[in-house]
Amino acid sequence: MRVIVSGLRKTYRGGVHALNGVTLDIPSGMFGLLGPNGAGKTTLMRILAGILRPSGGSVQVGAFDALSGKGQLAVKRLLGYLPQELGVYPDLSAREFLDYIALLKGLDDRQARRQRVDTLLELVALSDVASRKLKTYSGGMKRRVGIAQALLNDPQLLIVDEPTAGLDPEERIRFRNLLADLGGNRVVILSTHIVEDVAQTCQRVAIMKSGRVLFQGTVGQLTQATRGHVWTLTTPHVSMRPQGDLAVVSTIQTGAGAQFRVVGDMAPQAGARLVEPTLEDSYVWFMRER
Repeated sequence: MRVIVSGLRKTYRGGVHALNGVTLDIPSGMFGLLGPNGAGKTTLMRILAGILRPSGGSVQVGAFDALSGKGQLAVKRLLGYLPQELGVYPDLSAREFLDYIALLKGLDDRQARRQRVDTLLELVALSDVASRKLKTYSGGMKRRVGIAQALLNDPQLLIVDEPTAGLDPEERIRFRNLLADLGGNRVVILSTHIVEDVAQTCQRVAIMKSGRVLFQGTVGQLTQATRGHVWTLTTPHVSMRPQGDLAVVSTIQTGAGAQFRVVGDMAPQAGARLVEPTLEDSYVWFMRER
């Protein structure tokens, strides 16, 4: 299974260019799509899910042209989608909600449908509370219901858009672990602005900004591209920030003053120490105005 996006463009009314010639090659497994809010990630996800029509370009999902009428229908049979905001029926239980969505997805056999729902409730660790109404669920529990509904048809293409935004650390870790287990032979696209989510789950990544792809490749290739541009520097006081064409990634106050971690084209000043880049460093490096 492979998703190939070529020269994809989307212009909204008023001349707003959301996508400017996006080209991506997405193989099976976990694929991270990183970028700030407004980068065009959600527009891209909605086009892949068949919700939006692009202004130009092509999308190939497996053997299907995802932008043709016939191909779009075929892709929807392969698709599981968790949008940023999943509408749920608050007075239904998780089991009732999943059963209803399964019916909409064509799972007509009652026994098979019930078995599939029970399997997914166990997968997302909600079996014990499956009879509780959704309005009593926390945000993290609702996201887990969301991933369960996306998996009902055992999709070959799974798209999750900002799935951990607003979750507490424990729920975020639980959701990341769940996503990491879903790769294998299916394509799982994780769209997010949270670098740690990609660092913990994905081997391949693309970075988007202003509707364009700045980088795509493996996480190792991304950090390799940033090698030689990441430095640490300790100063006597936090107010003595490093000078120059630099971006500060982190500041840690220590007993000896303040330690800055920066990315830039050259050493910020005497005493700076070159260090190995992390995914966060690489993201900041590619986000800079260069």
